[in-house]
Amino acid sequence: MNHIKRLLVGKPLKSSEEGGQKLGKFKALAMLSSDALSSVAYGTEQIVLVLTTLSAAAIWYSLPIAAFVLILLLSLTLSYRQIIHAYPSGGGAYLVASENLGQNAGLAAGGSLLIDYMLTVAVSTSAGAEAITSAIPALYGHQVAIALVIIILLTAMNLRGLSESANFLMIPVYLFVVAITAMIVWGLFQIATGAIPYKATAVVGGVVPGISAALIFRAFSSGSSSLTGVEAISNAVPFFKKPREHNAASTLAIMATILGFFFAGITFLNYWYGIVPEAKVTVLSQVAKATFGGTGVMYYVIQFSTALILAVAANTGFSAFPVLAYNMAKDKYMPHMYMDRGDRLGYSNGILTLAIGSGLLITMFQGSTERLIPLYAVGVFIPFTLSQTGMIRHWWQRHTTEKGWLGKSIANFSGALISFAILVILFVYRLPDIWPFFIIMPALVFVFWKIHGHYQEVAMQLRLPQDIELHDYAGSTVIVLVGNVTRVTRGALNYAQTIGDYVIAMHVSMDENPNKEQETQAEFKQDFPDVRFVDVHSSYRSVEAPTIRFVDIVARNAAKRNFTTTVLIPQFIPKKPWQNILHNQTTFRLRAAFASRENVIIATYSYHLKR
Repeated sequence: MNHIKRLLVGKPLKSSEEGGQKLGKFKALAMLSSDALSSVAYGTEQIVLVLTTLSAAAIWYSLPIAAFVLILLLSLTLSYRQIIHAYPSGGGAYLVASENLGQNAGLAAGGSLLIDYMLTVAVSTSAGAEAITSAIPALYGHQVAIALVIIILLTAMNLRGLSESANFLMIPVYLFVVAITAMIVWGLFQIATGAIPYKATAVVGGVVPGISAALIFRAFSSGSSSLTGVEAISNAVPFFKKPREHNAASTLAIMATILGFFFAGITFLNYWYGIVPEAKVTVLSQVAKATFGGTGVMYYVIQFSTALILAVAANTGFSAFPVLAYNMAKDKYMPHMYMDRGDRLGYSNGILTLAIGSGLLITMFQGSTERLIPLYAVGVFIPFTLSQTGMIRHWWQRHTTEKGWLGKSIANFSGALISFAILVILFVYRLPDIWPFFIIMPALVFVFWKIHGHYQEVAMQLRLPQDIELHDYAGSTVIVLVGNVTRVTRGALNYAQTIGDYVIAMHVSMDENPNKEQETQAEFKQDFPDVRFVDVHSSYRSVEAPTIRFVDIVARNAAKRNFTTTVLIPQFIPKKPWQNILHNQTTFRLRAAFASRENVIIATYSYHLKR
């Protein structure tokens, strides 16, 4: 098993080697921007899908809607650059909201992001599967299986460490950047030279009967899904090489510039070409086909690079979820296991939790990107709104010492206002799609507080008082559990006699083979005449229940004499780890059964087999 782990994960890294896992801007852009950049593969499509429910002529509205999405992108970028400098320890919206708006707001932001990162993985891998089936129609119908395979591969890759993940991700991310840039530039060039004539379904400004504010708002909220992942860099500042804040802020600016160019370019080309969404074929696929021709090499490069980046876009979630879980665990709102680093210095428990959660989401929603998008959007715009509102208060509290605080506050206010407006739109117009969020979030915040309360209670009970009172015991009673008379039994009794003043050997006999039980008793008394042997009969073939009853009686009597009570459980350890599953199941059950007894000490004597 250890050999398989080393093969999949790699050799363990020393804590001192953590610096080798830090990221420069070039690698960080590949690792942390894949989610945001890849969203252009479905952002325009989500806008057009909503608009065409009325009429193909309504597609021209995608242009002003895209303009407002770009305004929101600018506001979010400015805001998260400020968050990077103000909160360089990572945690992003969770820390901002917690420090400036109160802990409940922080937990709402943190919980939303945890869910959103699972949705990031689910949406990205399901969209990647759809891109694959668009290029290879024979695979249509197997999207769920394809998405799950992608998640397994990404999980294994992330368990190997940040640096190796970034090395792998640079290929699909930068291939996608080059391919989409080439498509937009070539498409605009052909439009400018008249090679591709104007084929839009309606002119800009044309009246479309039946158009409503509700439809525009729904399309805007769907298109805003292209901005998911913008916050990931602010959550992962500790991953950057020094100077961390500068490198993270620069990476965010580069990512936002590329994202804005891609989103605007694809939306415009889609409008100019007059493309209408089709079943089984993505809008981006149609744009690429119209730009390069359906049989051109570049068309397949676009499809291949899109499938790749959508598949690895989930890696943004794998990068940001473990860090956020670490920050929340550090504050005692999540289990402490999320603070543990794995062999490759990554937060392995966070990575595995994310993989399992996203896999369940894909299975539940049958790999449908369209069904996942509304939940995806509400999961990210709650922390967007809270983080930017928190930053307004942050600057207001520092207005006497911070230069430029007013301009920064205005940027945050704009972002908070637009983000809140999108939330209202989602709540009003997409309620049938997002209602589970209203159940999940309160339940999650409740769980966070229960975990926090438990840790506080444990700390209070374990805290040493100023005057420590130690109890002086008069002696110790040791009960050795005996199954058969073996070398293990001999070693356990020998050890018990060195630590105990009074040693009892206890055996549980059953009705299945009375002759064997008598032989065991006779053999024990012959080999250990000086040790008290107690045989407890069990009529129901249970070892645990009679053992617990006997130990409770002995413990009460020992307490009257001011003696401690120790139960010593003998076991043998096979030489090969896989053989453990064949033995020692009774030992595990007994240890679990005695865990609730606060006046009994449990110890294990292990005898190691040689072959």
